[in-house]
Amino acid sequence: MIRTGKIAGMFAVLAIFAAMLCSAAPAGAADISLSYANFPPAKTFPCVQMERWKQEVEKRTNGKVLVQTYPGSTLLGAKNTLRGVMQGQADIGCISLAYHPGVFPLCSVFELPLGFTSATSASLALWDLYEKYQPEEFKKVKVLTMFASAPSNLMTKTPIRTLEDIKGMELRASGILSKILESLGATPVSMPMSATPEALQKGVVKGLFSSFEVLKDLNFAEICRYETVTNSAVYPFAIIMNMNSWNALPDDVKKIFNDLGREQAEWTGQYMDQHVKDSLDWSKEKYGIELVTLSDADMKIVREKTMPLIEDWKEKATAAGIDGAAVLTDVEAARQKYEAQ
Repeated sequence: MIRTGKIAGMFAVLAIFAAMLCSAAPAGAADISLSYANFPPAKTFPCVQMERWKQEVEKRTNGKVLVQTYPGSTLLGAKNTLRGVMQGQADIGCISLAYHPGVFPLCSVFELPLGFTSATSASLALWDLYEKYQPEEFKKVKVLTMFASAPSNLMTKTPIRTLEDIKGMELRASGILSKILESLGATPVSMPMSATPEALQKGVVKGLFSSFEVLKDLNFAEICRYETVTNSAVYPFAIIMNMNSWNALPDDVKKIFNDLGREQAEWTGQYMDQHVKDSLDWSKEKYGIELVTLSDADMKIVREKTMPLIEDWKEKATAAGIDGAAVLTDVEAARQKYEAQ
């Protein structure tokens, strides 16, 4: 027969053991916490990929790593994310290379009109380029992944069916896209994307030069009923991590982050391409937009007129100690490889 005192003692031991298990679980569940800053609104593709990455990291580390995301410039803005991550204001951040002219002489090649027709092929080619060259321009941060937007195309209030139609037309653009428009005879107007709807309404601009997902995301399809396919330049992005934060990670977590690099580049490109298709389908159904394709002769002229931009990049790359011709050859080989798939 077991005495009551012994039973009480056993229950006490079990209770203490259970308490120890419960108290240990939360510490083991999230003993690494990381902040991730992003600048565009939450529904845009750079932030959609951020949430996917967060979910994959937390799942693959069994909750050991917790990622707190900050979309919409709530932690760092578009132009101060690079410095903010280097200084430790955020552990991780998303940067658009186009916002930092001259800082990324090698990877800025992806800002050129190189003929990519999808975000997937551009994203994989960009990641391949980074992996091969491990460029010095990223030596102060850890690159977790890279990806590109979908190709830029024309969205206008009146149709552009030939290159003659674009001459003198005021179109919203930024960065290299402004130079592309200028070379084709258009009048580029630089302004934030957030100011573009009002500018279109007031007639300050007659359209814009960007990727087609904004037809739905920002409802540009309501005003811009004509969409001319040019498959022009993409925008390259990099997800960077503070070096101290990276070095503090255990090896098993570092491996998970590294394993996600190429996978995340491909996932983001595929998501973006599907989102562009969905946006075009939605715009056709809701507003009856017309998709216009330029003739082969006009597209040849586009390539000829934008060639000086590529030559200018090669000169700047050479000045930075980069073999621009070799880089362009690698990018073109990757473009052909991934576009064939």
